[in-house]
Amino acid sequence: MRSHFVTCLGAQGCHRMHYFEWGDAANPHVVICVHGLTRNGRDFDWLAQALAADCRVVCPDVVGRGASDRLAAHEGYNYPQYLADMTALIARVTAPAPDGWLARLAAWLRRRHGPAAVDWVGTSMGGLIGMMLAAQPASPIRRLVMNDVGPLIPKDALARIGEYVGRDPRFATPEQAEAYFRKVCAPFGPLTDEQWRHLVRHGTRRGDDGALRLVYDPGIGEPFRNAAYRDIDLWPVYDKVRCPTLLLRGADSDLLLRATAREMRMRGPHPELVEFAGVGHAPMLMADDQIAVVREFLLK
Repeated sequence: MRSHFVTCLGAQGCHRMHYFEWGDAANPHVVICVHGLTRNGRDFDWLAQALAADCRVVCPDVVGRGASDRLAAHEGYNYPQYLADMTALIARVTAPAPDGWLARLAAWLRRRHGPAAVDWVGTSMGGLIGMMLAAQPASPIRRLVMNDVGPLIPKDALARIGEYVGRDPRFATPEQAEAYFRKVCAPFGPLTDEQWRHLVRHGTRRGDDGALRLVYDPGIGEPFRNAAYRDIDLWPVYDKVRCPTLLLRGADSDLLLRATAREMRMRGPHPELVEFAGVGHAPMLMADDQIAVVREFLLK
């Protein structure tokens, strides 16, 4: 695993977005994995390790999360900014490889699929970013995995998320932090003790006061606190997606309702739908069965 930054431009000036990279840096088969609202790129460690022998896997920390910069004005945490940042990332990671057989293969892929073709795995917010990019004319997205998110976001799910997003809890010990994660993130489904510790280790850092704090800017919660909860309808965007798409759903999800998932199968890219029992919002793509479904789709 390698660690890099890419410089992105927004209304407030430039900021740096951090990303992790797995696999051969010259491999033209690039998979970009983008996390959910309060998460970070280390959520995909298990999936990235499973793909790294066949793909170059890139896992960014969306601005305001992980090791990426924080924005001074919190209204900058919005989807137009995320789309611009991901476009800069795609341009970075699809730059021509050094001369050789990989360069020739990359050139062939560009001729066949167009410039800067990548596969996309997006969980929740990351899935919406991918959907919005895939809906654009001449989109760089070749295959799309939408993990427990769709074009209709129920207001009840937004209200639940709004209860914790943007809060700034402090923990004296990793054990206290783990108890918090296990409670707030219970819808992720059954994880091993090692996986819970992984989420805590990469989801917290020591502050100047010695306490553990979450690795995101609490300012990302302002859009939730300032908005009246209502259903969000993005069907016109979804209906423009044409690339092969895989839709994953936690069987107990309150964010991607079963009725929405069924309608998605009949519209837009007509995705394949796979549900995981005993999981809510959202599958963490750490379990073997979840990884196998994504791997099969991306390596077809």
